[in-house]
Amino acid sequence: MRIDVYVPLALALLLTSIAPGVGRRVSPGLAARVLVTAATLTAAASTWALLLLGATLIDQAPAVIAEAGEEGRVLPEPVPETVAVLAVAALAMIAHRLLHVLRARIATRRLLLRLCEGHPPDSELVVAASPAPHAFAIPGRPGRILVTAAMLGALEPAERRVLLAHERAHLTHRHAALSTAVSLAAAANPLLVPVRETVAFLLERWADEEAASAVGDRRTTARALARAALASRRARPGCALHFSEHAVTRRIAALQTAPPPVMRSVGAAVLALGALPALGAADATSDLLHLLAGTLPGL
Repeated sequence: MRIDVYVPLALALLLTSIAPGVGRRVSPGLAARVLVTAATLTAAASTWALLLLGATLIDQAPAVIAEAGEEGRVLPEPVPETVAVLAVAALAMIAHRLLHVLRARIATRRLLLRLCEGHPPDSELVVAASPAPHAFAIPGRPGRILVTAAMLGALEPAERRVLLAHERAHLTHRHAALSTAVSLAAAANPLLVPVRETVAFLLERWADEEAASAVGDRRTTARALARAALASRRARPGCALHFSEHAVTRRIAALQTAPPPVMRSVGAAVLALGALPALGAADATSDLLHLLAGTLPGL
């Protein structure tokens, strides 16, 4: 257990290091899905590893120590007590971070739904009379696309079709669920924050590619993205479609080239990497159960 329990934490660093390369070389749809899956598995395994480390404090309980003393047994120490205490503190912080992410997501969804009040429940498109240029995909049954009048006014008719196709892609492929999953993974394991940022970019790239396919014109799609980004930047300096100027530039540049290949072999390799932390956590669990079986009476 001394080594296996730390494997999920080490592999999180490896996943973080390869995520940008996967995002650049693999189609955004496949890259986003496999990175979210791998990050979720890694975060779950690393959290479980912290639980295992915290569980080693069981042999420090007064009743267990007294029982071992009466029987003349020496209690094993799988990990230093300081490490176990730190693991418990980390678990408390993880719980706080997870709660924060969930509350923020719920609050955002409620706000967007309030903006849709008063519109027919079966209407996909909701136009808000706002001077700020924005567009949002609101998941649900049915999903809705919320666009402000300012954003529509900033685009030409063909570019508006791109915008709607982009937001519709977010709904069709359930990007909100993928975004929530990777955000929770990063909350559970801060080492995965770069993966979360990569996935956020890939979800937009995925929607860009879907929009380009729907309208049949990659150049028009790139122009719509540039115009929307410019309108957002004028309304809120320093902010363009929730991404840095560099990210928007990369998206526009990608639309001016051929779509990236699917490369399922790379996707399979990333999924395998995501499974490794779970195997390490399972092995550490088995080791701890064997130790506790020799420590606690009745096990």
